[in-house]
Amino acid sequence: MTAWRTEGGSAIDRSRPLRFSFDGRAINGFAGDTVASALLAGGVSVLGRSFKYHRPRGLWGAGVEEPNALVDIVGDMPNTRATQALAVEGMAVRSVNADPNAENDRYAFLDAFARFIPAAFYYKTFMAPDWHLFEPRIRQMAGLGVLDEKVQGPAFAEQINHHCDVLVVGAGPAGLIAARTAQCAGKRVLLCDDGRQVGGSLLFREGTIERKSGAVWAADVAAELAGAGALVLTGTTAFGIYDHHLVGLNQKGAEGAPDRFWRVRAKSIVLATGAIERPLPFGNNDLPGIMSAEAALVYLRRFGIAVGRKVVIATNNDLAYETAEALAAAGPNVTVVDYRADAPASGGLRVLSGRTVLSAMGRGAVAAVKLSDGSVLEADAVLASGGFTPSVHLYCQAQGKLEWRDDILAFVPGRPVEGIDVIGAAAGDFRLPAELGATEVREFSIVAAWPKPGARERVWIDLQNDVTAKDVELAMRENFVSVEHLKRYTTLGMATDQGKTSNVNGLALMAELTGRRIPEVGTTTYRPPFTPVPFASFAGARSGTRMKPLRRLPLEQQHRADGAVFREYGGWLRPAHYGDGAPDERIQAEAHAARSGVALFDGSPLGKIEVIGPDAAPFLDFIYYNTMSTLAPGRCRYGFILTEGGNVYDDGVLVRLDENRFVVSCSSSHVAGVHGLLEEWRQDRFDKRRVFIHNATAEMTTLTVTGPKARALMEILDLGIALDDTALPHMAVTSGVFDGVAVRIARISFTGERSYEISVPADHAGALWARLRQAGKAFDARLLGLEALMILRAEKGYVVIGKDTDGTSRPMDFGLTAPLERKKVEFIGRRSLLAEDAARADRRQFVGLDAIDDKGPLPTGAHGIEPTSAGLRSTGYVTSSYFSPVLQKPIALGLIERGLSRMGEVIELQHLRQFRRARIVSACAFDEEGSRLHA
Repeated sequence: MTAWRTEGGSAIDRSRPLRFSFDGRAINGFAGDTVASALLAGGVSVLGRSFKYHRPRGLWGAGVEEPNALVDIVGDMPNTRATQALAVEGMAVRSVNADPNAENDRYAFLDAFARFIPAAFYYKTFMAPDWHLFEPRIRQMAGLGVLDEKVQGPAFAEQINHHCDVLVVGAGPAGLIAARTAQCAGKRVLLCDDGRQVGGSLLFREGTIERKSGAVWAADVAAELAGAGALVLTGTTAFGIYDHHLVGLNQKGAEGAPDRFWRVRAKSIVLATGAIERPLPFGNNDLPGIMSAEAALVYLRRFGIAVGRKVVIATNNDLAYETAEALAAAGPNVTVVDYRADAPASGGLRVLSGRTVLSAMGRGAVAAVKLSDGSVLEADAVLASGGFTPSVHLYCQAQGKLEWRDDILAFVPGRPVEGIDVIGAAAGDFRLPAELGATEVREFSIVAAWPKPGARERVWIDLQNDVTAKDVELAMRENFVSVEHLKRYTTLGMATDQGKTSNVNGLALMAELTGRRIPEVGTTTYRPPFTPVPFASFAGARSGTRMKPLRRLPLEQQHRADGAVFREYGGWLRPAHYGDGAPDERIQAEAHAARSGVALFDGSPLGKIEVIGPDAAPFLDFIYYNTMSTLAPGRCRYGFILTEGGNVYDDGVLVRLDENRFVVSCSSSHVAGVHGLLEEWRQDRFDKRRVFIHNATAEMTTLTVTGPKARALMEILDLGIALDDTALPHMAVTSGVFDGVAVRIARISFTGERSYEISVPADHAGALWARLRQAGKAFDARLLGLEALMILRAEKGYVVIGKDTDGTSRPMDFGLTAPLERKKVEFIGRRSLLAEDAARADRRQFVGLDAIDDKGPLPTGAHGIEPTSAGLRSTGYVTSSYFSPVLQKPIALGLIERGLSRMGEVIELQHLRQFRRARIVSACAFDEEGSRLHA
């Protein structure tokens, strides 16, 4: 290919030259050039290597349809289409799937072995002795592009939610007419197009509309729309249509600005997405220098580039003639090979009618073509036009069904989809809309030019995925004749291409092979996104604390003043321990103080989700594994919430305040999840007028007084309540008053000591904390951090969900079988608990582990092991491990196979090649009878 710059080029600014590099080679261009157009003008014919065989590949298209020219923008975006990346001064671009570069690829030898590596060869070749021996190297060779770990990645996209009456996708002539019509009818309109300018085909095809050139008319209409209040977005791709008319748009940022991600809900959607030119099937049709005839017209008129000096245009339809005439006028020697015997006369052009291209010839680039009559035409550029495929991807994503039209040899939208209209070329109408009154008429007639079986040379069907006609024939012989099987067996139409240039030719060949018509073969499923969308767009600003905001305690400043050392626990910033000195010593001292005196703890993150209404009790029976409707008002009950799979999702205490009012006190890290679960089942199964849910977690602060002297400290507070065990026993709740404000006091303990949880409105928490600190001085009260609390609960064998469970843990793994046996009503997960897996004898069960080797605490994560003929096998692992200051010895909890039936048995554990021994014991290591709860 000997491309060269001509005069003109509506997309570029010749007064602003620029320079960048491609595979280390300096490339000159102009502002407005894409990477592809600059490389084409710079004489670069090989832009990449094919996915599988590493054959040299050049440009095929000029837009989203480009299958070959994928490049890495060094320091910016990997694996981007060169046709969609703007050339920028100083940028470095490198080819993908080539080593060291596209021109000289050391893996080019693979093409010599093509006959031995057809479709699916690795499924058959590398199964023995073990696929995993070959997998790393195969994956390394198969990947496209290189991720640069030093690159920070694109800036996070702004995300916008937008509502409109009419969304028009595609700002070509049909889309502009539709948008203007809707705007004149008083509709709120959003018009988007993936090009940098509106106009679509008017930007490079001839057309005079309302006495203006097509490009000028398009710009004027866009300005008119914007002036009337419509939103006109250029550089914006509608990549997917989802449920309820939700359309995803990704707007490319200009001049290095971040992308903008739009979620658009429209009452009506108009798809004016155009059509994509298909390749013609002939031997070696993948050589550099063979490209789309329409793409060549784009490069000529938009970028001022003639693609060659000796140009052969092969076509089976009318639309390629505009390319031929425009190129001939620019200077190249043009020959048209028209597959139709009755090709229309075209003054001044050399037209060879009724002939076809059998094969392309050349080494590294096209040099000539051989025709069906045996003649050979020299050519440095071959432009192919095999017809046009309407861009129906979005229509199909909206559950639209396609139908075949023999007059244009293409699939078009079939039955209507409510709220969606498809117009223009996307609907199979390649003429300018009649409403425009254009002076030029685009006629379209076409003859079939499908790939034929048994070709001697390789005929490429899918350029991006290196699929040839022989691969499709092999799929047929192995009975992969279903269109979806064909796709997966050969990779035809997969990846970012999604069949844009390849699908119809592949379907036509399968139809020929199986004796069916093309519509009988069917079409594959088009999946979003239509073109790749950066992860940064989907993520938006959601990263780090913006993805999961770090939640803070109302009393954070008071804790800091008290010397708290903060860590994150379940998304909350909470005190790990208090004071200076060695952390382990401080933590041990806090735990010991809670056992010997009294300690104060901020438990504000605990869930406080109110469930209210006449059906609240049966609703909670359904939510919990335990029966909760029998709970008396003023009492509390511990329980599990399960997933539908019967696994433990959360545990906690349910408080019943009165007949129709409950408080779900779930784990701190699960508040949002439990709240969502409650709402989901309320809406799905229960009368929403009889059950109401209110998450009061953020409104209330919970402060805990725990230890043998807790009652004495509470009496000093004078909250107006009786604290004796008759009036307020363990697992009871009552109401009191602090500073004229109602507070809730519950006898609930996560330490195993007498404890009082005081819930107060958050804006009064500071005063209550100060009062507790003042009253606690008489008892030498200590402040308790999360780390000490974890020791205290482990001594008692209390579970922490997510730490002492593994996502498959079920209630019976903790010895809780009674609810399943006795509960009469349905509850979440019940069916799964009756499944065979739930009754397996070898399930991992929650137990205590007593280290007996005098080597200190067991490592958390250490695996219980047993020898087998195949080597050591894991029988479970240590979930929690601490040194107990009150017992003066290590304690541990774990999930061990059949653990509940193996009490007293000694097992061996391994961690990082260190072997340990421990005895399986009860999970509760301290005060097993629970007498200290009433001390």
